Amino acid sequence: MSTLPTPAERLRSLLAAAGSLTLHVPGRRCDLVGAHRVEGGRILLDVPRNALDTDDSAAVLELTDVAPTSVRSRVRARATFGGWLGVHPAGGLVLDLAEATLQDPAYGRDAETTVDPDEFAAAEPDPLAHVEADLLCHLSDAHPDAVDRLARLVRPHHLHGVKRVVPVRLDRYGVVLRLEFAGRARDVRLPFPTPLNRPEEAGDRMRELYAQARCCPGGH
Repeated sequence: MSTLPTPAERLRSLLAAAGSLTLHVPGRRCDLVGAHRVEGGRILLDVPRNALDTDDSAAVLELTDVAPTSVRSRVRARATFGGWLGVHPAGGLVLDLAEATLQDPAYGRDAETTVDPDEFAAAEPDPLAHVEADLLCHLSDAHPDAVDRLARLVRPHHLHGVKRVVPVRLDRYGVVLRLEFAGRARDVRLPFPTPLNRPEEAGDRMRELYAQARCCPGGH
């Protein structure tokens, strides 16, 4: 059973959660806020048709994913979407994807993963993509005792010298804790017993992790 989203799923989730994107076309850069959505494998942009030269222009969309909780290194991932920009029949512009790339330490430190447009089109965003930030901030700010309990699930040798533990990611497969040390940090994924399918299941999955933690003698 997988405990990590596929790179294509991760890209779809990043787009679903992103409040802003940066669009690059030859000679122009546009910062788009709340102006995109995904339709199949195409990225629709709420941009006036006459705002850019869209005669089959090569274009690149960029986004940076930032952790919603307070940690030292807040950039969790970067993504780029390259393709051809055109006019959508329903209005606005559309990027027909040629290639997408993901930089995310969860898939290998300093690695860049390329995702095929067909894989991107077939993938679904994570059920928690729209609510992840709120859930993580609530867990971190309102339930530090619960975070301490979750840390019991981390292998004891990983906790030697830890100064602080902060939840930094949450998806259908589990929660990721950021272990902060004096001069470094380490992310540890705690997988759910089974992946969730709806946001409403997040509470039950977290309670299952708390139950597992009660059986662990460790702590930090």
